[in-house]
Amino acid sequence: MSFDEGPVLEFMFETFENIDRALFLKLNGFHNEALDAVIPVLTYFPTWTPLFLLVVFFLVRKYKKRSSLFLLILPIMILCSDQGSNLVKKSVKRYRPTHNTEIGTQVHTVEGYKGGQYGFVSGHAANSFALATIVILLFPVMNRWLKIVCVLWALLICYTRIYLGVHYPSDLFVGACIGIVSAILMHRLFLVLDKKLFSSLT
Repeated sequence: MSFDEGPVLEFMFETFENIDRALFLKLNGFHNEALDAVIPVLTYFPTWTPLFLLVVFFLVRKYKKRSSLFLLILPIMILCSDQGSNLVKKSVKRYRPTHNTEIGTQVHTVEGYKGGQYGFVSGHAANSFALATIVILLFPVMNRWLKIVCVLWALLICYTRIYLGVHYPSDLFVGACIGIVSAILMHRLFLVLDKKLFSSLT
């Protein structure tokens, strides 16, 4: 007796899609004029430049000459997370909520911003979680609450994408996974280069 997995997989995928859409519409539905003004600013990475510079300052103070390695691997990490998400996006070609004809009229947008045509996966989620993860890895003795702040910052970036209506929760989850993996790989590269060029991390 053979078992046809096709209908089962189709049912599972459809169920997941419905849950993803329902959760998106629920979260996207919480909006007001104040947030409409603030969210577009928060989702824009250059807004956080002072925070990034502060992190670089502490990296230089902790690692001194070895901090140059971080400045080397950081662009590589962002390239991996950003281009990795773009590669998936162009391969899967899943429409963003704002471009989905089935729910497009239900999506709350801000100033007509709809983003590009495809949204799976989120580059914002990939990049923010890559940055948050690499900071946590480079400061292993960081206060627990500061680690929580790093994660909350990345989650905030993700929420802005739902608020603006351009990503489903699954877009953000998979994007975050890509970012975390990119950060872990780059941290290992950091350790290898540090051992070869300088001394082992203490």
